Amino acid sequence: MDLFEEVVRMRQAGGRGALATIVHTNGSIPSYESSRMLVREDGSIAGTVGGGCVEADVWAAAKEVIRTEFPRKMTFNLNHEASYDGGLICGGTLEIFIEPILPQPMLYIFGGGHVATAAAQVASVAGFAIGVVDDREMYANLERFPMASAIYTSYDEAFAKIRPANSTYLLIVTRGHKDDMRVLAWAVRTEARYVGMIGSRRKVISVYQALERQGFGEKEFERVHAPVGLDIGALTPEEIGVSIAAELIAVRRNAHTALHKSVTLAQAAALSDD
Repeated sequence: MDLFEEVVRMRQAGGRGALATIVHTNGSIPSYESSRMLVREDGSIAGTVGGGCVEADVWAAAKEVIRTEFPRKMTFNLNHEASYDGGLICGGTLEIFIEPILPQPMLYIFGGGHVATAAAQVASVAGFAIGVVDDREMYANLERFPMASAIYTSYDEAFAKIRPANSTYLLIVTRGHKDDMRVLAWAVRTEARYVGMIGSRRKVISVYQALERQGFGEKEFERVHAPVGLDIGALTPEEIGVSIAAELIAVRRNAHTALHKSVTLAQAAALSDD
């Protein structure tokens, strides 16, 4: 099996994994430099970095790399250490680099206005694939979004065909409260990694409360980023697009210290009582 072809196939299918590569050797080791092993999310493997206890340790580390999405390097000293017995006592050292293999993140933008085009441009440069949904063909088209790999001109069609997963990001920037609420009601009950909605705190509060009356619970809104974007003082559509893209990157890279400005349902209730 060609590991690189398998990596491409896995990413295209939306799979996740980790690739372990021997990057340095010294002395006698059970494999050779540049040997690779692919560990899939389900624990199955392809390739090898030498077998035995070393490979078992690398497999365990690879599972952690998949979970955290952060790479790591491991060093093994095989100088007749009993802990690495099992046919691998060779009297050498090796370094293995383990990197996460993740599908390209997919950003679906609901709405085709000025903020949508700005966010699409920046997010595309940052490595996100782009999909656009707007019920107006004059806004949802390749002329406005030349980087888009998917365009829908019907919300119902988008809801039916889009299958959000861990690598899916949903951005709600439609032209009004009604469409925002409709998309959010769908989005919060998907497996999307990110759900963001544009609007003032007052607008966010009104949308949350309207959905609460329809049976949605507080926990369903806990992961919603609204108002959307990192708090960088953005004013223009272009600046807002940058703040949104920055938030997408922060979520993608698990940057928990990023300055989000989301309002929760509990805060909404408190603010509405003021």
